[in-house]
Amino acid sequence: MAKASKKARAIGFNHVVLEVDDLDAALEFYGKFLELPLRSRGETMAFVDMGDQFLVFATERTQGPDRHRHIGLVVDDREPVRQALVEMGVELLPGRGMDFLDPWGNRIQLVEYADIQFSRTPGVLRGMGLEDLTKTEAALAELAEKGMAPD
Repeated sequence: MAKASKKARAIGFNHVVLEVDDLDAALEFYGKFLELPLRSRGETMAFVDMGDQFLVFATERTQGPDRHRHIGLVVDDREPVRQALVEMGVELLPGRGMDFLDPWGNRIQLVEYADIQFSRTPGVLRGMGLEDLTKTEAALAELAEKGMAPD
């Protein structure tokens, strides 16, 4: 009988790449509702820091608009984003979350840090200037259920 091979454990994302047609336009669009600390930029890619992770905008989109495929982008407060998107004329998609399509067809779902189990270490939060962020009781219960409650 063959011995089962060890599997790697998925522990998170280092980065996500969004395909866009124009880097300047993407940085301008997302910069209207998100702080975008630019890590670096080349001719076809721009790298934006998100604490210990980063978001990449890359040119030359190769697929049509997304329906179900999306990224869940965590923010400290969704309300200013909602207000900015409405002012920009961006349609919020129906459903439970706060989803929208960017001008290049990328589906983005905005989730608030307090409401989900996704967590940052105190050092990362401090480095991001967000050391006062807290979790809802539901998010803390979800973490505790998995043995991951914060100390």
